[in-house]
Amino acid sequence: MNCPHQPPCPPAEAPDCEAAHVVAAHPEQGWSLLCNGVVNFDDTGDLLPDGRIITPHRGRLDLELVPSGGHGRP
Repeated sequence: MNCPHQPPCPPAEAPDCEAAHVVAAHPEQGWSLLCNGVVNFDDTGDLLPDGRIITPHRGRLDLELVPSGGHGRP
């Protein structure tokens, strides 16, 4: 895909591929199409243009917000 943005969006193969601009958003369905052809899902997973999958990858902050044992933080 040719990116018209300046600076250009990162390619689908780049580690920061999710930084590309959204060209089609479908929040009611839980996904967005990025300028580089990556489909980004609300669960933080991605589908690359070549069909490869990047599994959901929530950051450390998300993990820290989940109460341990359902009783909150000690």
